Amino acid sequence: MLTLAIIKPDAVRAGKTGKILAHLEGAGFQIRAARLVQLTTAQAEAFYAVHRERPFYRPLVAFMTSGPGLALALERDDAVTRLREVIGATDPADAKPGTVRKLYAESKERNAIHASDSPENAAREVAFFFPGRELGELG
Repeated sequence: MLTLAIIKPDAVRAGKTGKILAHLEGAGFQIRAARLVQLTTAQAEAFYAVHRERPFYRPLVAFMTSGPGLALALERDDAVTRLREVIGATDPADAKPGTVRKLYAESKERNAIHASDSPENAAREVAFFFPGRELGELG
């Protein structure tokens, strides 16, 4: 099963990308595709459209366009659930010890990594960053 993760601009800027990748691989994920992306406002708005009516939507779009992020198509059994466990709670103060966010996040808003929250969203999100031929190659 595939899922999507994005190492967010805060973690990329802070030089934590390699440590986060190693953490994910250590948790049994295979990196099936990776792309360094600088989202435009339109792309970030489209990706986070589900949150359009939420108060954090505009700040989230601004944050996700503030620098490059690393989009990842990750594979393993029960990928969506396992990735959510590995990254930890949205607020690093609430995240379990040893999770990505407990180790590398700055705050609830700058929380180092995005992960798909359902198999349906994982399919949509992987296709958003790895469309067409690339997605077919991921199988």
